[in-house]
Amino acid sequence: MNEVNVKDSRGGAFDHTLAFLLLRLWLGFRAIVTGIEKFGGFNTVQKPFIDPSTGMADPSGAMIEVKEKFYALTNYSAIPQSMKDRFAGEPLMPAVATTPFYAVLGWALIILGVMLVVGLGTRISLFLQGLLYIGLTVGLILIKQDDGVAWLAIHVALIALAFTLARHNRFSILKKW
Repeated sequence: MNEVNVKDSRGGAFDHTLAFLLLRLWLGFRAIVTGIEKFGGFNTVQKPFIDPSTGMADPSGAMIEVKEKFYALTNYSAIPQSMKDRFAGEPLMPAVATTPFYAVLGWALIILGVMLVVGLGTRISLFLQGLLYIGLTVGLILIKQDDGVAWLAIHVALIALAFTLARHNRFSILKKW
């Protein structure tokens, strides 16, 4: 009993709380930003060429094309078209399964990420994110994208680690879930 008190007085239990908080924030913000990126698109605009030596617009009126990133609901694309085409040719990935998955992927990432960051149903959010990453992993295995599989495996391992620290979840709205 005395050993536990000494350990806690050195920050041992609170260290676990902070470790879980860091994992929770990383996984949450990773999901949010990834979900938001599903709504990203590019516009090509023409801008005046700026002379690097003077910092002024070129007097001849020369223009250059610049790609500008922007976000809009109409830009939504769960995965790049090239990957959709590869999945379409995979018999283990029927459209009846992929179509709803594509429709909810971005939204699910954002919602689950927000839940995790604010601590609303942390365990549920972790579990659902794990299932989402497993679903993505299956797709990448089928199209032989081994690098992506490895990245997703790291995410699943981080989620599993977060589950081992979940009992130290002090900063949340619904601690039980």
